[in-house]
Amino acid sequence: MVFLMLATTGWTAVYRPASEASPRDAALASWAAARFEGRALPAADAPAPVVARFFANLDGAQRARLTEGHPLVVGNLDGVPPGVRYRANRMALKQAVRIEDARAHDRTLAPSDRATAARRAHRFASLAEPGRQILVFDPTGSALVAEVFGDLGEARRVSVIVPGVDTDALTFERTMRRLTAPVGMAESLYAAERTAAPGSRTAVIAWAGYTAPTGVGMDAATGRLAVDGAARLRSLTSALPGRASVALFCHSYGSVVCGVAAHELPPRVTDIVVAGSPGMRAENAAELDTSARVWAMRDAGDWIADVPHLEFGGLGHGADPVSEEFGARVLSAAGAKSHTGYFEPGTESLDNFAKIGTGAFGSTVCAAGDDTCRRGTSGTDGP
Repeated sequence: MVFLMLATTGWTAVYRPASEASPRDAALASWAAARFEGRALPAADAPAPVVARFFANLDGAQRARLTEGHPLVVGNLDGVPPGVRYRANRMALKQAVRIEDARAHDRTLAPSDRATAARRAHRFASLAEPGRQILVFDPTGSALVAEVFGDLGEARRVSVIVPGVDTDALTFERTMRRLTAPVGMAESLYAAERTAAPGSRTAVIAWAGYTAPTGVGMDAATGRLAVDGAARLRSLTSALPGRASVALFCHSYGSVVCGVAAHELPPRVTDIVVAGSPGMRAENAAELDTSARVWAMRDAGDWIADVPHLEFGGLGHGADPVSEEFGARVLSAAGAKSHTGYFEPGTESLDNFAKIGTGAFGSTVCAAGDDTCRRGTSGTDGP
């Protein structure tokens, strides 16, 4: 019954005003045509090292001028120093607030479109507040966004939250049910990591950098959106500054994204952790073809257990990652209480996340109550 629902539920629309050019496309066209102090700018899809070298040769004033002229490109350009991206995205967000506020008061638009614009203006204004570290912002469609907690440039370990369905700019953070949204998840994990290892240099990224499925419909039952999400995740993890190791914490459909990306992730991704997973589009961990450790957990009350773990004709996501046959390191999720509670303080799921995020593999708690999930780890892998 659940599988039939997944296969037959209709496609859902995202907010994308008709007849309007994408702000991102317009920004890219302007960037491609521009020259800066007699020099051509690096292509927007240039490898991160090329972009990094270009920005390394600019002084502070030059970086500021380039950022002011092209905030929507600079803020999303892999290889640009994090601090420069934060400033650029704050500018882009403020510009987006003005655009959405104008739409919210445009009486030629339908009431539903005005209401959506008002909500977007409110969300973008919140993201633009001083002190927030927005690493990704693209207002196109339902919008893409990512936020950093901690010092990304100095971190020795970086944790990336990869969320699932119903994630977009409007649901990126929530006041009610805070820990079901990427910002709340990241804040909770960052606090747990600092408690678990106060002296460690860690950072956590709340990443809503891909178009996630809306609802439990056809998009959620296939890997179509996961393919694009996987490419974006590979780009993010490859371009992070420094030499920090990376752990991915993939919730629900986010685990599909992580599974599709696994074989092409850079070696710095040392751990892939899936929680409440419908499958990783693989029959076993070996099929993921990754050097990263693969961990899995599921709360006893999580409804995702009732979704058929199979793939047929492109529908479904394959084997159950917590099954013995899959071969992942199965962690305890005690206390998580259903599908959305994995980041709740006081749960073994969050404690296990924090231990992996800080490298304390030897103290993780296995679902089986023994040491099976810890075998082959070095206990604590660096500071």
